Amino acid sequence: MQILYHPAVLDHDTGPGHPENRFRLESFDLAGPTMEIPDGTEYLDLVHPQGYIDLVQEHCARAEPLDGDTRTSAGSFRAATAAVGATVLAMERGDFALVRPPGHHAYRAEAHGFCLFNNIAIAAQKAVDAGKRVLILDFDGHLGDSTMDIFYRSDQVAHWSLHQYPALPGNGSPIEIGAGAGLGFTINCPLPAGSGDDIFRHAVEYMLPAAEQFQPDVVAISAGFDAHQFDPLLQLRATGNFYHWIGKTLQQHFPGKLFAALEGGYNLEELPGCVFNFLAGVNGAGMPHPETTTTSGLRTWETYELYLHQAAGLLAQYWKF
Repeated sequence: MQILYHPAVLDHDTGPGHPENRFRLESFDLAGPTMEIPDGTEYLDLVHPQGYIDLVQEHCARAEPLDGDTRTSAGSFRAATAAVGATVLAMERGDFALVRPPGHHAYRAEAHGFCLFNNIAIAAQKAVDAGKRVLILDFDGHLGDSTMDIFYRSDQVAHWSLHQYPALPGNGSPIEIGAGAGLGFTINCPLPAGSGDDIFRHAVEYMLPAAEQFQPDVVAISAGFDAHQFDPLLQLRATGNFYHWIGKTLQQHFPGKLFAALEGGYNLEELPGCVFNFLAGVNGAGMPHPETTTTSGLRTWETYELYLHQAAGLLAQYWKF
């Protein structure tokens, strides 16, 4: 798994003081020639209606925000379509799309949480349209509420999320398991504030059998890193060690099926190390940025286990744990 990057994603200017800014990717200090990526505009309507696409383009042209958190600039539409194109290419090549703006809070026809278009959902839908079953694993510290919503009634996409709960965007409870044909295909692992590496690993290991039983052809990873212990937006305590471990674990269980796209992660000093740890895990390399592993307190474990058993009790109708 290699990094796919295009400097067009830097043209999304969110203004002073906004946590989702171009410095997030500039912190990687990427060098080398600019790679070619497809124009993501042609893929937008796989998920988003044309009226919404036009609305986003108009707001970007006027540099008007789409909601209180989701700002735009003259370069934002080009950056957002570049992010989509890079994510689709990552899906086709099994690579990591280092992109912004992120996507997992963008609904079909509504922008939220720094996101204009849903990068990972668009790539997943392209795979579904090609007859493939897609597992989306979102380990960003915030629930990918919009990705979950888009596929909530689908039995061709399983959406598995580890996220702080309660926290923004507010949903992602253990009882949300899908609807209609999609019953059982939404797997939420709510994590209380203070959850460390031990709980993160337990949550992955516990729910992994369901993901394997789904038998995906493609595993799409919404790779957010704001669950890191030093991220300013949440109160989780994962370390770079976890990101290396989960990369290694996913590659062992789903070899040759992975691709990823960047979501959150707002500590500029920690974000590159987390990403490089994850890539090293996927690629079978040693961990380049080790940390001291974190453990969780008794009350945190008790709350987590209440959530876990509630989710597992409902999902046991559909999967064996």
